[in-house]
Amino acid sequence: MNTLATAFTLAHRSEVEFGATVTSRPHFFYGTNTHAMHEAFDVRSDDGHALSIVDNVALAPRVPVTVGDRIGVRGELIPDAARGPLVHWTHHDPAHVHPDGYIELGGRRYA
Repeated sequence: MNTLATAFTLAHRSEVEFGATVTSRPHFFYGTNTHAMHEAFDVRSDDGHALSIVDNVALAPRVPVTVGDRIGVRGELIPDAARGPLVHWTHHDPAHVHPDGYIELGGRRYA
């Protein structure tokens, strides 16, 4: 598991775990690859990185975040995504192939 600072220096996809503050309201969309409903919102990590969180809500419950909420995140960082850095795989993997991720909010883990 990498910190965000370490993961950004690797310049490739890597598993990360970090704390952050939510900076945008969530929006929902269907994934072009998965054809599943996703929730996305922006955060600023505790070490100052601005990035997006993309969560598959077909596999994990919707996370009821609001701007200003403090969250914990575990997932896969894509540092050079087309829209800027993002973290996905913030849910369990039903096939048990990919490391499980999560989003924590208010003492509850959404996975």
